[in-house]
Amino acid sequence: MLIVSARVPAERRLAATLYAYAFLTDLVLLYPVYALLFADTGLSVGQISSLFVLWSAAGILLEVPSGAWADAVSRRLLLCLAPLLAAAGFALWVLVPSYPAFAAGFLLWGAGGALRSGALEALVWTELDRLGAAGRYARLTGRAKTAELLGVVAAMGLAAPVLALGGYPAVGAASVAACLAAAAVATRFPEHRAPEPAGHDRADAVPLGATRPGAIQPAAAGAIQPGPAGETRPRAAQPDADEPGWWTSLRGGLAEARADRSVRAALLLVPAVAAVWGGLDEYTPLLARDTGVPAAGVPLLLLLVWAGTTVGGLLVPAGERLTDRGFAALLAGAALALAVGALLRHPAGFVLVGVSFAAFQLATVLADVRLQARISGPDRATVTSVAGMATDLAIIAVYAGYGLVAGAAGNAVAFAVAVLPYLLLAARLATRRPARRVPSNRSLPDNSGVS
Repeated sequence: MLIVSARVPAERRLAATLYAYAFLTDLVLLYPVYALLFADTGLSVGQISSLFVLWSAAGILLEVPSGAWADAVSRRLLLCLAPLLAAAGFALWVLVPSYPAFAAGFLLWGAGGALRSGALEALVWTELDRLGAAGRYARLTGRAKTAELLGVVAAMGLAAPVLALGGYPAVGAASVAACLAAAAVATRFPEHRAPEPAGHDRADAVPLGATRPGAIQPAAAGAIQPGPAGETRPRAAQPDADEPGWWTSLRGGLAEARADRSVRAALLLVPAVAAVWGGLDEYTPLLARDTGVPAAGVPLLLLLVWAGTTVGGLLVPAGERLTDRGFAALLAGAALALAVGALLRHPAGFVLVGVSFAAFQLATVLADVRLQARISGPDRATVTSVAGMATDLAIIAVYAGYGLVAGAAGNAVAFAVAVLPYLLLAARLATRRPARRVPSNRSLPDNSGVS
């Protein structure tokens, strides 16, 4: 009883901080209108797509190094720095609106996203594991995604009146203020890091549940091997003098992803699910304006999309019971709903777009839960960042393809064409071994359907 009573307040503090951080990080009033800002400044769809490519490129270059940095130093520190970089980028956009300023702002925003990605998931999992509550990771993550989306929904609801009253400068100022508040909240995250026994070399060690190439085969893919409380494996107290801590973490995380087939399969599932709809999200304002609504009405129309996405985050506990075929049906249904909703070219079509985003959000959170449950080594943020980097690489392809198709056939057709990869992924999942659970940290299938 004493253990439970001591654990619950710590869990609640972690959850409250996580939800507040998630909400404020996405309480960015520029979200629903920055594509319109770019267009009103005179940029073409191709130029807007090139900005999105720069944004993803910044994430790709910094994603894995920042994850290794988070494993080597302080994850909480990176979570504080991330929104400050985004705030600087948003300020540039509204103070000197131009292509160079937009590009610099995206580079700063991408750097901030890279600092946060991996570090946040790893900190939350590690703190829950220390408290003996790792099984609650899926629930907390789903609710955090919902808090993010509530931030987006609030930003969309506020953007229209703020834009009408003060224009883009007022929207930008409110966005900067939200980022500063998120940085302040990040200082409240708990962080506990256990020392590793002297003489232990993490760079050469084999992660739990994995083997070096050429050695014995990995443990059964379905078996989870948790480490001691507070960390899946103790951390190095004195890293080798010839190797900085972040480099050691980078090597250890990449080694686990390479050596353990179950980790690698779960890692690949993340970009396969998250990339396309994550890229299309940036173009939803343009799709909304194509329905004929005025610019001030675009944020209100997008509320339908983000309301659906919020529901998707809340459905995570139920989604953990999906089999592979159920997961495949979820992806296929979401793809078809998005294509039909876009091709309607009518405000009513955004109801279907919202339904599709709900399903994609649910699938994305489940893919992340699966990955976190598979990782058994100490370099959790690094492995998670590899998944984030792969997602950013795939998103760049989405941006490039979207720019070409939209330039030739319009936004609606580009949305419909972009969902075709989901139908292929759904077919692959549906034709694999039936009746396997996707993806729960309590019961994991032998593989993710992607290898």
